[in-house]
Formats: sequence, C-alpha cells, structure tokens
Amino acid sequence: MTTKLTYQILTNCIALVWLVNGLFCKVLNFVPRHEEIVSQILGEQYSREHTFFIGIGEVMISVWIWSQYKIKENTYLQLALVGLMNLIEFTLVPDLLLWGRFNLLFAILFMFSVYYRYRISLKIEL
Repeated sequence: MTTKLTYQILTNCIALVWLVNGLFCKVLNFVPRHEEIVSQILGEQYSREHTFFIGIGEVMISVWIWSQYKIKENTYLQLALVGLMNLIEFTLVPDLLLWGRFNLLFAILFMFSVYYRYRISLKIEL
C-alpha cells in the first residue's frame, strides 16, 4: 500500500470516528449512554444541551480533518481532547463506558493512529 493511500485511509477513518460519535451518538442522540456520561460528569440540568454541543464540536473536528487545514494543530487538538476526555471518563464513569476501563486502551490506539497520520502527512505532498 502506498504512503498516500495509507494517509487517505487513516484520514477518512479518523474523521468518520469523530463524525459518527458527534452526529449520530450525541447530536441525534442515537446512543443515550453518551448523554448519561455527560450528565454524570457535568451535571444533569443541561446534560442534553452539553451533549448536543459536544457533538457539534466533534462534527466540526471531522470537517476540519477532511479539510487538511493546519494538520499539525488539528492533530495536537485531537490528541489533547481524546486523552483528556478518556482520562476523565476512566476516572469518573468507567461503569458507563462501552468497554469499561479498557476504553483507555482503545483511546490510546486511536491517538496513535491520529499521530501516525500526522507523521505520514510530513512525508507526502498534500
């Protein structure tokens, strides 16, 4: 597989993770567990609104990924958000996570993919 093809596949997979989690799981509320996680961490009073706006932010990140604009900044923002979000969830609500505390392992693998995509971007002409 060529480096450019690997980059394109990673770009689409990473952007789709953000899009699906943001749009389908949070904005459209197809996975109510996400709102439950938000309510446990930020409080119940505005949990639907918080979940909705978190979802909008995730959709915006997916668009940003596909835009190829400022890849370095995008990468570091993703790493910070995924790392922080998963540490908070790991600590405060592990019982609500899909794979419990193993979610952290999947987050680390996702973060590795995000960083690897960035490293590939440095080697190819975009």
